[in-house]
Order: sequence, then C-alpha cells, then structure tokens
Amino acid sequence: MGSKNKLRRFKENETFSNVFQPTRDELIHGEYELKGNWRASVFKNENPLVLELGCGKGEYSVALAKKYPNKNFIGIDIKGARFWRGAKTAIEKDISNVAFLRAQIELIDHAFAENEVDEIWITFPDPQIKYKRTKHRMTNEVFLKRYKKILKTEGVVNLKTDSEFMHGYTLGLLHGAGHEILYANHNVYKQEGSPEEVTSIQTFYESQYLEQNKPITYIRFKIKH
Repeated sequence: MGSKNKLRRFKENETFSNVFQPTRDELIHGEYELKGNWRASVFKNENPLVLELGCGKGEYSVALAKKYPNKNFIGIDIKGARFWRGAKTAIEKDISNVAFLRAQIELIDHAFAENEVDEIWITFPDPQIKYKRTKHRMTNEVFLKRYKKILKTEGVVNLKTDSEFMHGYTLGLLHGAGHEILYANHNVYKQEGSPEEVTSIQTFYESQYLEQNKPITYIRFKIKH
C-alpha cells in the first residue's frame, strides 16, 4: 500500500463515527472515557460485548456483527490503515453493532473495564515461533491475565489459527494452568461438529490458506478465575 493511500485512509478514519483512536498517553495515564462505557456511549444498548484482537482488515468483526445483530463487536488493531476497510464497509452497509479501536493489544485492560467484555476472538495471530518472541504470543500467560481482567466470569476466548504451532502451544499452556477448554479442533473444515461461527466466516487470508490445504485450527476456552 502506497504512503499516499495510507494517509488518505488515516484521514478518512478520523471522520468515521465507528472508529476510536485514543493516544497511548490517554490510555495509560488518563482514565479513558469509554472504559466501562462502551455499551452505553457507543452502542446505546446492553447487549453482550465481543472483541476481536488483531482484527486486520476487520472482515471477521464485520461478518460476526452481521450474523449476530444482538451482540456488539469491536475490532482492535494498531494498524488503522488496515481496519479502514472494515470500518468503511460497516458504514456503507449500515452495520451499527460494530466499531473499531486503534490500540495495542498490550493496553487492552486500559481500554476496557473489569468484567466489561463477554467474549474475545483471536483470529490468525502471528504465532511468534522463535523462543525469544514468546512474550509477544497473544495467548501467553501475561496476555491471558489481561483478558481475565476485562472478561466476565463466564466470558470465553476463541482462538482460530492456521498455525499448528500456536494451536499446540496454547493447548499445552491452558492444560498446564488448569484453564477450561470448552472445545478444541485441529482441522475445523474436515471434522464434523465445528461451531458455525468458525466455519461460516472466512477472511481473505483464510481462503488462501484453505486453497493451499492448510488446516485451520480452533480452541474455545475459559480463563480460570
């Protein structure tokens, strides 16, 4: 993507009513005004709140919002030029139950209050295979603590990935720490019984993985409280 194109998207994001871009300083030092108020201020309802972390172009968030009009969805990514596509699609198609937050995933507990979130989706994260990159894996213990903080007691986390490494790493970590694995499948399109929201929504990259016969894995779990 050319830098002119990127700048145009950044500018357009600023005009979108469904895009929120707090500064790092606002999140860390100030009490972010939407923290604890997403339902009331943004969605104007009390429906369940679902986050997609590292949402990329926002395809999954938008598709989930269309499929589940009685839930509120927020796609989160630090790359605003990427989720511009999802935000624009949502506005064009008048999908009012999805929003986008430009923020680092590490700051998630600064953007949401304790027990504010019902569900988290992590779709195709970078598996960070090298050992020295362990701290960046989005299902490591530090990240799980952040998710636990903002999730309701009965809240769930969904991990969908094409990385068998990430799938195995996460399963091992969950088992070792005593978290509750509700469902696990190492090839959701080959095995029967896969949840519909996992197989009926495909991102652009996911379609490419499937063309290459890459298995798509999935885990649904609860973090121990």
